[in-house]
Amino acid sequence: MCTHEELKICSDDPIITSDTPIETYPKNQKTENRRGIKHRSDSIMTTPTDQPQRFDSAAINSSEEPPTQQEQPQQSQSQNVQTKLLQHFQTNRIDSALWALRLLVIFFTVSYVLPIFTSQQSAFSKVLLANAAISALRLHQRVPAFSFSREFLTRLFGEDSCHYMMYSLIFFNIRQSLLVLIPVMLYSILHASSYSLKLLDLIGHNSWWGARFIISIVEFQAANILKATAFCEIFIMPYAIVLTFMSHAGLMTPIIYYHYLVMRYSSRRNPYPRTAFAELRIIFEALAARSPPAVGKIIRGGIGFVNRLAPPQPQPQPAPAQQ
Repeated sequence: MCTHEELKICSDDPIITSDTPIETYPKNQKTENRRGIKHRSDSIMTTPTDQPQRFDSAAINSSEEPPTQQEQPQQSQSQNVQTKLLQHFQTNRIDSALWALRLLVIFFTVSYVLPIFTSQQSAFSKVLLANAAISALRLHQRVPAFSFSREFLTRLFGEDSCHYMMYSLIFFNIRQSLLVLIPVMLYSILHASSYSLKLLDLIGHNSWWGARFIISIVEFQAANILKATAFCEIFIMPYAIVLTFMSHAGLMTPIIYYHYLVMRYSSRRNPYPRTAFAELRIIFEALAARSPPAVGKIIRGGIGFVNRLAPPQPQPQPAPAQQ
């Protein structure tokens, strides 16, 4: 037991529980030391994560260089294609305008069948107007300057473009019908596909293989397309007569269209109308042979009537005999 003074001394001295000496600090100094230790521990914990990641600029530049080298040839190639097309359009303005108008004919014909963007009457009129513009440009290319002479008029009415212009004028103010638009659309598909192939050759021989495949199909079926066009032009003649009796066309419409058919029959560049008439004659003669006598007589009378309306064909001159 300690006395009163000894208890005072014992309470003031620190209690040592081990043999190692422990330094005593004031209270404020202890808290400061604890805060410093905590701060150092936090800094040690945070330094690996808080430092920004360092990237090598050389590695970044090396990774970015290959795409730029690949993009430069592509950009230069696309610029070359655009310049080639612009030069072609500038040097061949009329042909380019014809190509654009034929694409419009195809678009408005589809719009007539599916009247989503415009009405059927508007699409029908635009197809015939575009066809008339195409015919006028073709006449500008083929026929020389206008002159009041018989030779000029003979050459003018002998051109197919003049026939197609008359076709547009005949059916512009009658009741719209898809049968009237089919010949115009088929001719536009043929000529637009052939000119599109030229444009694809300017772009590159291995470009747009899907469009080339469609164009090859159109070119392969060109004879059948021309034959179908000739049959449509023939069948429009009775259709025009029916429209006249139904008061949907003028009285002069069948008469003018008959002259149109005569000119198409006498065409120098397109022999398919004559071929179509010959095939129809063979078909109806075979039908008359299989039919009863009364029906066969009527069919043969119709064949004779059409033959009398056909223009006379010039006979080929015999070659001179060699002496």
